[in-house]
Amino acid sequence: MSVSTNTKPSLSFRAPFWAQILAGLVLGVLLGWLARSQDLSWLVTTLEKVGGTFIGLLKLAVAPLVFFAILVSITNLRKVNNAARLASRTLLWFMITSLIAVAIGLVIGLVTNPGAGTGLTPADGGDPEKTGSWIDFLTGIVPTDVITPFTELNVLQIVFMAAVAGIAALQLGEKAQPILTLSESVLELLQKALWWVIRLAPLGTVGLIGNAIATYGWDLIGKYATFTADIYVGCAIVLFGVYPALLATVAKVNPVQFFKGAWPAIQLAFVSRSSVGTMPLTQKVTERLGVPREYASFAVPFGATTKMDGCAAIYPAIAAIFVAQIFDIQLGVGDYLLIAFVSVVGSAATAGLTGATVMLTLTLSTLGLPMEGVGLLLAIDPILDMIRTATNVAGQALVPVVVSAREGLLDRDAYDAVHASPIDEAPIDAAPADETGRVPAAA
Repeated sequence: MSVSTNTKPSLSFRAPFWAQILAGLVLGVLLGWLARSQDLSWLVTTLEKVGGTFIGLLKLAVAPLVFFAILVSITNLRKVNNAARLASRTLLWFMITSLIAVAIGLVIGLVTNPGAGTGLTPADGGDPEKTGSWIDFLTGIVPTDVITPFTELNVLQIVFMAAVAGIAALQLGEKAQPILTLSESVLELLQKALWWVIRLAPLGTVGLIGNAIATYGWDLIGKYATFTADIYVGCAIVLFGVYPALLATVAKVNPVQFFKGAWPAIQLAFVSRSSVGTMPLTQKVTERLGVPREYASFAVPFGATTKMDGCAAIYPAIAAIFVAQIFDIQLGVGDYLLIAFVSVVGSAATAGLTGATVMLTLTLSTLGLPMEGVGLLLAIDPILDMIRTATNVAGQALVPVVVSAREGLLDRDAYDAVHASPIDEAPIDAAPADETGRVPAAA
Protein backbone atom coordinates (compact mmCIF):
# COMPACT_ATOMS: atom_id res chain seq x y z
CA MET A 1 0.00 0.00 0.00
CA SER A 2 1.45 3.33 -0.99
CA VAL A 3 1.44 6.21 1.42
CA SER A 4 1.10 9.74 0.13
CA THR A 5 3.86 12.05 1.26
CA ASN A 6 1.78 15.16 0.56
CA THR A 7 -0.67 14.93 3.47
CA LYS A 8 0.20 18.33 5.01
CA PRO A 9 -2.03 21.12 3.85
CA SER A 10 -0.12 24.06 2.46
CA LEU A 11 -0.44 27.16 4.63
CA SER A 12 1.86 29.33 2.56
CA PHE A 13 0.44 32.37 0.84
CA ARG A 14 2.15 34.73 -1.54
CA ALA A 15 0.53 37.86 -2.88
CA PRO A 16 0.52 38.28 -6.67
CA PHE A 17 3.42 40.24 -8.09
CA TRP A 18 1.23 43.20 -9.07
CA ALA A 19 -0.05 43.39 -5.49
CA GLN A 20 3.51 43.31 -4.15
CA ILE A 21 4.46 46.19 -6.45
CA LEU A 22 1.35 48.15 -5.42
CA ALA A 23 2.12 47.57 -1.75
CA GLY A 24 5.69 48.75 -2.32
CA LEU A 25 4.39 51.84 -4.08
CA VAL A 26 2.07 52.76 -1.20
CA LEU A 27 4.72 52.05 1.44
CA GLY A 28 7.29 54.06 -0.52
CA VAL A 29 4.97 57.09 -0.69
CA LEU A 30 4.27 56.89 3.04
CA LEU A 31 7.94 56.51 4.00
CA GLY A 32 8.97 59.28 1.60
CA TRP A 33 6.36 61.64 3.03
CA LEU A 34 7.43 60.72 6.57
CA ALA A 35 11.11 61.28 5.79
CA ARG A 36 10.45 64.67 4.21
CA SER A 37 7.89 65.98 6.72
CA GLN A 38 9.92 64.89 9.77
CA ASP A 39 13.30 65.69 8.20
CA LEU A 40 14.59 62.16 8.82
CA SER A 41 17.90 62.16 6.96
CA TRP A 42 18.67 58.57 7.92
CA LEU A 43 15.42 57.40 6.31
CA VAL A 44 16.13 59.40 3.15
CA THR A 45 19.59 57.80 2.95
CA THR A 46 18.12 54.34 3.50
CA LEU A 47 15.50 54.80 0.78
CA GLU A 48 18.15 56.14 -1.59
CA LYS A 49 20.43 53.16 -0.94
CA VAL A 50 17.65 50.60 -1.36
CA GLY A 51 16.43 52.12 -4.64
CA GLY A 52 19.96 52.74 -5.92
CA THR A 53 21.03 49.15 -5.19
CA PHE A 54 18.03 47.78 -7.09
CA ILE A 55 18.78 49.95 -10.15
CA GLY A 56 22.47 49.09 -9.85
CA LEU A 57 21.67 45.38 -9.98
CA LEU A 58 19.55 45.93 -13.08
CA LYS A 59 22.26 47.97 -14.79
CA LEU A 60 24.91 45.39 -13.91
CA ALA A 61 23.50 43.01 -16.52
CA VAL A 62 22.58 45.62 -19.14
CA ALA A 63 25.73 45.56 -21.31
CA PRO A 64 26.13 41.77 -21.70
CA LEU A 65 22.35 41.28 -21.82
CA VAL A 66 21.93 43.70 -24.73
CA PHE A 67 24.87 42.21 -26.64
CA PHE A 68 23.82 38.57 -26.39
CA ALA A 69 20.09 39.32 -26.72
CA ILE A 70 20.58 41.21 -29.99
CA LEU A 71 23.09 38.66 -31.33
CA VAL A 72 20.86 35.70 -30.53
CA SER A 73 17.71 37.47 -31.71
CA ILE A 74 19.21 38.15 -35.13
CA THR A 75 20.41 34.58 -35.55
CA ASN A 76 17.04 33.25 -34.35
CA LEU A 77 15.41 34.84 -37.38
CA ARG A 78 16.83 32.01 -39.47
CA LYS A 79 14.30 29.74 -37.72
CA VAL A 80 11.37 31.91 -38.81
CA ASN A 81 9.72 31.83 -42.20
CA ASN A 82 9.72 35.19 -44.00
CA ALA A 83 12.26 36.58 -41.52
CA ALA A 84 13.03 39.64 -43.65
CA ARG A 85 9.32 40.40 -43.97
CA LEU A 86 8.80 40.11 -40.20
CA ALA A 87 11.78 42.36 -39.47
CA SER A 88 10.59 45.01 -41.92
CA ARG A 89 7.00 44.86 -40.61
CA THR A 90 8.30 45.22 -37.05
CA LEU A 91 10.32 48.30 -37.97
CA LEU A 92 7.37 49.74 -39.88
CA TRP A 93 5.04 49.43 -36.89
CA PHE A 94 7.69 50.89 -34.61
CA MET A 95 7.69 53.94 -36.87
CA ILE A 96 3.89 54.13 -37.18
CA THR A 97 3.30 54.04 -33.43
CA SER A 98 6.12 56.56 -32.86
CA LEU A 99 4.51 58.97 -35.33
CA ILE A 100 1.15 58.63 -33.59
CA ALA A 101 2.76 59.20 -30.19
CA VAL A 102 4.73 62.29 -31.26
CA ALA A 103 1.61 63.74 -32.90
CA ILE A 104 -0.31 63.32 -29.65
CA GLY A 105 2.55 64.96 -27.75
CA LEU A 106 2.60 67.96 -30.09
CA VAL A 107 -1.16 68.45 -29.88
CA ILE A 108 -1.13 68.31 -26.08
CA GLY A 109 1.80 70.74 -25.90
CA LEU A 110 0.18 73.23 -28.27
CA VAL A 111 -3.17 73.10 -26.47
CA THR A 112 -1.90 73.38 -22.88
CA ASN A 113 1.16 75.69 -23.25
CA PRO A 114 3.18 73.87 -20.55
CA GLY A 115 5.83 76.62 -20.28
CA ALA A 116 3.39 79.42 -19.56
CA GLY A 117 2.83 80.62 -16.01
CA THR A 118 5.50 78.42 -14.42
CA GLY A 119 7.53 81.28 -12.99
CA LEU A 120 10.64 79.66 -14.47
CA THR A 121 13.15 81.74 -16.44
CA PRO A 122 16.15 80.90 -18.65
CA ALA A 123 18.37 81.63 -15.63
CA ASP A 124 16.87 78.62 -13.85
CA GLY A 125 18.32 76.29 -16.47
CA GLY A 126 21.80 74.83 -16.69
CA ASP A 127 23.96 72.99 -19.17
CA PRO A 128 23.25 69.24 -19.17
CA GLU A 129 26.05 66.80 -18.43
CA LYS A 130 25.16 64.70 -21.46
CA THR A 131 24.24 66.20 -24.79
CA GLY A 132 23.40 64.79 -28.17
CA SER A 133 23.67 65.99 -31.74
CA TRP A 134 23.26 64.29 -35.08
CA ILE A 135 27.04 64.21 -35.55
CA ASP A 136 27.50 62.66 -32.11
CA PHE A 137 24.68 60.22 -32.80
CA LEU A 138 25.95 59.09 -36.19
CA THR A 139 29.65 58.93 -35.31
CA GLY A 140 28.91 57.47 -31.89
CA ILE A 141 27.32 54.34 -33.33
CA VAL A 142 30.68 52.83 -34.32
CA PRO A 143 32.95 52.06 -31.34
CA THR A 144 36.69 52.71 -31.38
CA ASP A 145 37.36 49.48 -29.47
CA VAL A 146 35.39 46.51 -28.15
CA ILE A 147 35.91 47.17 -24.44
CA THR A 148 34.89 50.81 -23.89
CA PRO A 149 31.21 50.40 -24.88
CA PHE A 150 30.83 47.81 -22.11
CA THR A 151 32.73 49.74 -19.44
CA GLU A 152 31.00 53.05 -20.25
CA LEU A 153 27.63 51.38 -20.94
CA ASN A 154 27.24 52.85 -24.43
CA VAL A 155 24.23 50.75 -25.40
CA LEU A 156 24.02 52.07 -28.95
CA GLN A 157 27.56 50.89 -29.72
CA ILE A 158 26.85 47.55 -28.03
CA VAL A 159 23.81 47.12 -30.28
CA PHE A 160 25.97 47.91 -33.33
CA MET A 161 28.58 45.30 -32.40
CA ALA A 162 25.94 42.69 -31.59
CA ALA A 163 24.16 43.30 -34.92
CA VAL A 164 27.43 42.94 -36.84
CA ALA A 165 28.27 39.74 -34.95
CA GLY A 166 24.80 38.33 -35.52
CA ILE A 167 24.82 39.03 -39.27
CA ALA A 168 28.34 37.57 -39.55
CA ALA A 169 27.18 34.43 -37.71
CA LEU A 170 24.30 34.05 -40.18
CA GLN A 171 26.75 34.31 -43.06
CA LEU A 172 29.09 31.69 -41.56
CA GLY A 173 26.31 29.18 -41.06
CA GLU A 174 27.33 25.93 -39.33
CA LYS A 175 30.85 27.20 -38.59
CA ALA A 176 29.37 29.72 -36.16
CA GLN A 177 27.18 27.17 -34.35
CA PRO A 178 29.55 26.72 -31.34
CA ILE A 179 29.54 30.49 -30.77
CA LEU A 180 25.76 30.62 -31.09
CA THR A 181 25.32 27.77 -28.61
CA LEU A 182 27.59 29.54 -26.13
CA SER A 183 25.76 32.86 -26.69
CA GLU A 184 22.37 31.24 -26.07
CA SER A 185 23.67 29.67 -22.85
CA VAL A 186 25.13 32.96 -21.64
CA LEU A 187 21.88 34.77 -22.46
CA GLU A 188 19.86 32.24 -20.48
CA LEU A 189 22.27 32.61 -17.56
CA LEU A 190 21.94 36.42 -17.62
CA GLN A 191 18.17 36.26 -17.86
CA LYS A 192 17.99 33.83 -14.93
CA ALA A 193 20.16 36.13 -12.79
CA LEU A 194 18.13 39.17 -13.84
CA TRP A 195 14.94 37.26 -13.05
CA TRP A 196 16.12 37.06 -9.43
CA VAL A 197 16.66 40.83 -9.45
CA ILE A 198 13.19 41.38 -10.90
CA ARG A 199 11.71 39.48 -7.95
CA LEU A 200 13.21 42.20 -5.72
CA ALA A 201 11.15 44.85 -7.51
CA PRO A 202 8.64 45.35 -4.66
CA LEU A 203 11.52 46.21 -2.32
CA GLY A 204 13.13 48.39 -4.97
CA THR A 205 9.78 50.17 -5.40
CA VAL A 206 9.79 51.22 -1.75
CA GLY A 207 13.25 52.78 -2.11
CA LEU A 208 12.76 54.42 -5.51
CA ILE A 209 9.33 55.94 -4.88
CA GLY A 210 10.16 56.84 -1.30
CA ASN A 211 13.38 58.58 -2.31
CA ALA A 212 11.59 60.50 -5.07
CA ILE A 213 8.97 61.81 -2.64
CA ALA A 214 11.53 62.57 0.08
CA THR A 215 13.90 64.34 -2.32
CA TYR A 216 11.53 66.26 -4.57
CA GLY A 217 8.33 66.54 -2.55
CA TRP A 218 5.22 68.14 -4.00
CA ASP A 219 6.53 71.73 -4.23
CA LEU A 220 8.74 70.96 -7.19
CA ILE A 221 5.95 69.13 -8.98
CA GLY A 222 3.78 72.22 -8.48
CA LYS A 223 6.12 74.37 -10.59
CA TYR A 224 5.95 71.82 -13.38
CA ALA A 225 2.30 70.91 -12.84
CA THR A 226 1.12 71.47 -16.42
CA PHE A 227 4.21 69.89 -17.95
CA THR A 228 4.02 66.85 -15.65
CA ALA A 229 0.31 66.45 -16.33
CA ASP A 230 0.93 66.73 -20.08
CA ILE A 231 3.47 63.89 -20.04
CA TYR A 232 1.25 61.63 -17.94
CA VAL A 233 -1.87 62.41 -19.99
CA GLY A 234 -0.01 61.93 -23.28
CA CYS A 235 1.41 58.60 -22.19
CA ALA A 236 -1.98 57.52 -20.84
CA ILE A 237 -3.66 58.34 -24.17
CA VAL A 238 -1.12 56.23 -26.04
CA LEU A 239 -1.10 53.44 -23.46
CA PHE A 240 -4.84 53.13 -22.89
CA GLY A 241 -6.22 54.69 -26.08
CA VAL A 242 -3.96 54.18 -29.10
CA TYR A 243 -2.65 50.75 -28.17
CA PRO A 244 -6.08 49.21 -27.44
CA ALA A 245 -7.41 50.74 -30.67
CA LEU A 246 -4.58 49.12 -32.67
CA LEU A 247 -5.18 45.78 -30.98
CA ALA A 248 -8.90 45.88 -31.67
CA THR A 249 -8.79 47.17 -35.24
CA VAL A 250 -5.45 46.01 -36.67
CA ALA A 251 -4.68 42.85 -34.72
CA LYS A 252 -8.38 42.09 -34.12
CA VAL A 253 -7.82 40.81 -30.59
CA ASN A 254 -9.26 41.73 -27.20
CA PRO A 255 -7.21 44.63 -25.74
CA VAL A 256 -8.14 43.62 -22.18
CA GLN A 257 -6.29 40.34 -22.65
CA PHE A 258 -3.19 42.23 -23.74
CA PHE A 259 -3.09 44.22 -20.52
CA LYS A 260 -3.76 41.10 -18.47
CA GLY A 261 -0.69 39.51 -19.99
CA ALA A 262 1.60 42.55 -20.30
CA TRP A 263 0.78 44.29 -17.02
CA PRO A 264 3.63 42.74 -14.97
CA ALA A 265 6.20 44.12 -17.43
CA ILE A 266 4.47 47.52 -17.55
CA GLN A 267 4.49 47.65 -13.73
CA LEU A 268 8.18 46.77 -13.48
CA ALA A 269 9.04 49.35 -16.15
CA PHE A 270 7.19 52.04 -14.19
CA VAL A 271 9.23 51.28 -11.09
CA SER A 272 12.65 50.47 -12.57
CA ARG A 273 12.62 53.12 -15.34
CA SER A 274 14.64 50.75 -17.53
CA SER A 275 13.39 49.13 -20.73
CA VAL A 276 16.48 46.93 -20.95
CA GLY A 277 16.23 45.89 -17.31
CA THR A 278 12.61 44.89 -17.92
CA MET A 279 13.44 43.08 -21.19
CA PRO A 280 13.43 39.45 -19.89
CA LEU A 281 9.99 39.97 -18.36
CA THR A 282 8.77 41.79 -21.48
CA GLN A 283 9.85 38.88 -23.65
CA LYS A 284 8.19 36.35 -21.37
CA VAL A 285 4.84 38.17 -21.31
CA THR A 286 5.02 38.62 -25.09
CA GLU A 287 5.49 34.90 -25.58
CA ARG A 288 2.62 34.19 -23.18
CA LEU A 289 0.44 36.45 -25.33
CA GLY A 290 0.87 33.97 -28.18
CA VAL A 291 3.81 35.48 -30.08
CA PRO A 292 6.15 32.73 -31.38
CA ARG A 293 9.30 32.53 -29.27
CA GLU A 294 11.63 32.76 -32.28
CA TYR A 295 10.04 36.03 -33.36
CA ALA A 296 9.62 37.44 -29.84
CA SER A 297 13.31 36.82 -29.13
CA PHE A 298 14.09 39.18 -32.02
CA ALA A 299 11.35 41.80 -31.70
CA VAL A 300 11.53 42.42 -27.94
CA PRO A 301 15.33 43.01 -27.64
CA PHE A 302 15.18 45.11 -30.80
CA GLY A 303 12.33 47.12 -29.31
CA ALA A 304 13.99 47.48 -25.90
CA THR A 305 16.82 49.44 -27.52
CA THR A 306 14.95 51.35 -30.24
CA LYS A 307 11.20 51.47 -29.48
CA MET A 308 10.56 54.43 -27.17
CA ASP A 309 7.11 56.00 -27.60
CA GLY A 310 7.32 57.61 -24.15
CA CYS A 311 10.95 58.77 -24.01
CA ALA A 312 11.54 59.47 -27.69
CA ALA A 313 8.16 60.69 -28.96
CA ILE A 314 5.76 62.12 -26.38
CA TYR A 315 8.37 63.55 -24.03
CA PRO A 316 10.66 65.43 -26.49
CA ALA A 317 7.62 66.83 -28.33
CA ILE A 318 6.11 68.38 -25.21
CA ALA A 319 9.52 69.28 -23.75
CA ALA A 320 10.57 71.15 -26.90
CA ILE A 321 7.40 73.27 -26.73
CA PHE A 322 8.00 73.83 -23.00
CA VAL A 323 11.61 74.99 -23.52
CA ALA A 324 10.65 77.21 -26.47
CA GLN A 325 8.00 78.97 -24.35
CA ILE A 326 10.39 79.48 -21.41
CA PHE A 327 12.94 81.09 -23.74
CA ASP A 328 10.23 82.94 -25.69
CA ILE A 329 11.08 81.29 -29.02
CA GLN A 330 8.39 80.77 -31.62
CA LEU A 331 8.20 77.35 -33.30
CA GLY A 332 6.76 76.90 -36.77
CA VAL A 333 5.29 74.04 -38.76
CA GLY A 334 8.74 73.08 -40.02
CA ASP A 335 9.97 72.78 -36.43
CA TYR A 336 7.13 70.46 -35.53
CA LEU A 337 7.91 68.28 -38.55
CA LEU A 338 11.55 68.17 -37.41
CA ILE A 339 10.44 67.01 -33.95
CA ALA A 340 8.48 64.17 -35.59
CA PHE A 341 11.49 63.24 -37.75
CA VAL A 342 13.87 63.16 -34.79
CA SER A 343 11.42 61.08 -32.77
CA VAL A 344 11.15 58.40 -35.43
CA VAL A 345 14.78 58.27 -36.60
CA GLY A 346 16.69 59.15 -33.44
CA SER A 347 14.85 57.04 -30.86
CA ALA A 348 17.73 54.57 -30.67
CA ALA A 349 19.72 57.30 -28.89
CA THR A 350 17.68 56.68 -25.74
CA ALA A 351 19.16 53.17 -25.63
CA GLY A 352 16.69 51.66 -23.18
CA LEU A 353 18.29 53.15 -20.05
CA THR A 354 16.76 55.34 -17.38
CA GLY A 355 16.28 58.91 -18.48
CA ALA A 356 15.84 60.51 -21.91
CA THR A 357 18.30 63.42 -21.64
CA VAL A 358 20.28 62.48 -24.74
CA MET A 359 17.11 62.24 -26.83
CA LEU A 360 15.92 65.62 -25.56
CA THR A 361 19.25 67.33 -26.30
CA LEU A 362 19.23 65.74 -29.75
CA THR A 363 15.79 67.26 -30.36
CA LEU A 364 16.72 70.70 -28.98
CA SER A 365 19.99 70.86 -30.94
CA THR A 366 18.16 69.95 -34.15
CA LEU A 367 15.66 72.76 -33.54
CA GLY A 368 18.36 75.21 -32.45
CA LEU A 369 16.86 75.61 -28.98
CA PRO A 370 19.08 76.44 -25.98
CA MET A 371 20.63 73.44 -24.23
CA GLU A 372 20.02 75.19 -20.90
CA GLY A 373 16.42 74.11 -21.33
CA VAL A 374 17.44 70.54 -20.49
CA GLY A 375 18.64 71.76 -17.10
CA LEU A 376 15.15 73.04 -16.37
CA LEU A 377 13.77 69.52 -16.69
CA LEU A 378 16.46 67.45 -14.97
CA ALA A 379 14.98 67.92 -11.49
CA ILE A 380 11.58 66.57 -12.49
CA ASP A 381 12.94 63.86 -14.81
CA PRO A 382 12.70 60.84 -12.43
CA ILE A 383 8.98 61.52 -11.85
CA LEU A 384 8.36 61.68 -15.60
CA ASP A 385 10.57 58.73 -16.47
CA MET A 386 8.31 56.24 -14.70
CA ILE A 387 5.31 56.73 -16.99
CA ARG A 388 7.54 57.20 -20.05
CA THR A 389 9.23 53.84 -19.52
CA ALA A 390 5.94 52.08 -18.82
CA THR A 391 4.67 53.38 -22.17
CA ASN A 392 7.89 52.29 -23.89
CA VAL A 393 7.62 48.72 -22.61
CA ALA A 394 3.92 48.44 -23.44
CA GLY A 395 4.76 49.41 -27.02
CA GLN A 396 7.61 46.91 -27.12
CA ALA A 397 5.14 44.12 -26.29
CA LEU A 398 2.36 45.52 -28.48
CA VAL A 399 4.16 45.59 -31.84
CA PRO A 400 5.10 41.86 -31.85
CA VAL A 401 1.47 41.03 -31.03
CA VAL A 402 0.19 43.24 -33.86
CA VAL A 403 2.70 41.92 -36.40
CA SER A 404 2.12 38.29 -35.38
CA ALA A 405 -1.64 38.72 -35.66
CA ARG A 406 -1.41 40.31 -39.11
CA GLU A 407 0.99 37.64 -40.35
CA GLY A 408 -1.14 34.78 -39.02
CA LEU A 409 1.49 33.69 -36.49
CA LEU A 410 -0.28 34.63 -33.27
CA ASP A 411 -1.50 31.77 -31.08
CA ARG A 412 -4.93 33.20 -30.41
CA ASP A 413 -5.85 30.45 -27.96
CA ALA A 414 -2.84 31.34 -25.82
CA TYR A 415 -3.68 35.04 -26.15
CA ASP A 416 -7.28 34.54 -25.07
CA ALA A 417 -6.25 32.30 -22.16
CA VAL A 418 -3.54 34.51 -20.63
CA HIS A 419 -4.49 35.50 -17.12
CA ALA A 420 -1.68 35.33 -14.56
CA SER A 421 1.64 37.01 -14.05
CA PRO A 422 4.62 34.90 -15.16
CA ILE A 423 6.38 36.11 -12.02
CA ASP A 424 3.87 34.17 -9.91
CA GLU A 425 4.22 30.91 -11.80
CA ALA A 426 6.86 28.25 -12.20
CA PRO A 427 9.12 28.61 -15.26
CA ILE A 428 7.20 27.72 -18.38
CA ASP A 429 9.79 25.12 -19.39
CA ALA A 430 9.79 23.36 -16.00
CA ALA A 431 8.67 19.74 -16.05
CA PRO A 432 5.79 18.87 -13.70
CA ALA A 433 6.47 16.54 -10.80
CA ASP A 434 4.82 13.11 -10.73
CA GLU A 435 2.79 11.71 -7.83
CA THR A 436 5.96 10.84 -5.86
CA GLY A 437 7.20 14.41 -6.13
CA ARG A 438 9.99 13.49 -8.55
CA VAL A 439 10.54 15.29 -11.81
CA PRO A 440 10.52 12.78 -14.67
CA ALA A 441 13.54 12.60 -16.93
CA ALA A 442 13.26 14.21 -20.31
CA ALA A 443 12.41 11.90 -23.15
